[in-house]
Amino acid sequence: MSSTGRDETTICLFDVDGTLTAPRKVITDEMRVFMDELRTKVVVGVVGGSDLVKIKEQMGGDYFISSYDYVFSENGLVAYKHGELKSVENIVSHIGDEKLQRFINFCLGYMSKLVIPKKRGTFIEFRNGMLNVCPVGRSCSQEEREEFGKYDQEHHIRDKFVQVLREEFADYDLQFSIGGQISFDVFPVGWDKTFCLQHIDMTNVKTIHFFGDKTLKGQNDYEIFVSDKTIGHHSESPEHTMEQLKKLFF
Repeated sequence: MSSTGRDETTICLFDVDGTLTAPRKVITDEMRVFMDELRTKVVVGVVGGSDLVKIKEQMGGDYFISSYDYVFSENGLVAYKHGELKSVENIVSHIGDEKLQRFINFCLGYMSKLVIPKKRGTFIEFRNGMLNVCPVGRSCSQEEREEFGKYDQEHHIRDKFVQVLREEFADYDLQFSIGGQISFDVFPVGWDKTFCLQHIDMTNVKTIHFFGDKTLKGQNDYEIFVSDKTIGHHSESPEHTMEQLKKLFF
């Protein structure tokens, strides 16, 4: 215990989308206050697959970076501790532009042949540590996002796309992770959410709890959920996350 009574040996790490917030929605005031209370009891961090801009939008703005002990965007490829930037990894230097361009060209060609309810803009989003591939386009509206999400559940557009990419680029040492409603992430093997764990100071830490909603194999919380370094908790919603935390720490 610290002098303030907080248990510094226990860390709670959270996925953002679907775990602390409804999909692509802003964190509620109730959840924000609750997380502030949780931080008085244990060490708290977030690890999202999205870039920092999108996570800040969902978590209520810039303030949240200093309101959590750890903030990991892009699976921890961009890492903050106590509000300070600690590390940034880059996919270009890891893979190289030639391979990256071949992969991007293939994805654009594949998506050009897809017939789905809607297509908008930003089909591939380039991030520091990964590519985010989105058949409907990330500039779709919330209504169009939900429409594609339901269509994808029935027709498995993303699952089929990922399977084709695994076969076509088997020698690229890439990992594919489906998360959220409309897209999937592509990154070097090992750059999943377990990547963030290397940035945690384990000097006094005994237990790391992880809470996420996409915990099935192939989804973007799976690897950290099943890691032997964490205790994984599946969450159905922000309300379910809060319910589990109350039983554990309150």
